[in-house]
Amino acid sequence: MRILIVDDYPVACQGIASILSTHPHMEVVGFAADIVEAMNALVSTQPELALIDLKLKNESGFEIIRQAREKGLDCKYIILTSSADREDFRMANEVGVHGYLLKAALPEEILAAVQIVGLGRKYYDPGITELMLNAEDLDPVEQLTTREREVLILLGEGLSNKEIAKNLFVSEYTVKKHVNRILAKLELKGRVQAALYVSTKGLV
Repeated sequence: MRILIVDDYPVACQGIASILSTHPHMEVVGFAADIVEAMNALVSTQPELALIDLKLKNESGFEIIRQAREKGLDCKYIILTSSADREDFRMANEVGVHGYLLKAALPEEILAAVQIVGLGRKYYDPGITELMLNAEDLDPVEQLTTREREVLILLGEGLSNKEIAKNLFVSEYTVKKHVNRILAKLELKGRVQAALYVSTKGLV
């Protein structure tokens, strides 16, 4: 299996490459440290799988996957991350990753993840799976980010997207994205339901 490693820490790249080299059917065909390098490497090396660090300095590994899909590149993607964050995991599912792996994973877990994804299945780190199971017992509001909560409260006050944008010093487009995510997370059908939800929960 031809594999590309995307990480802005050379030591991390070499460590992962060393682990993969112990498997006779895995070949690291390239390294990249940012979005531009990753896109060029995906095109030039044509890997079957890419291991992508989620946080690349000021860039997101998710953007690599989005751009690769837009270009129609045929590759499977495993996200590597140091943080077990529910929002990151949700975004990973949105962009359609094939695997989600914590950097604290043991060498045998990394090899297992690559093999499983290579066979066309998905792999989620056990630590992430446990986090998601525990999240099911949380109040739905706990799934919102701090900014999403701010937007929800302003929705409860009856503000328009334009008014919310002005209050939070962000663009209307950003507010619209937050509203859509809030409605999805809370399983609400519109702004009116969101306002009622805020009132019922006593969030205002």
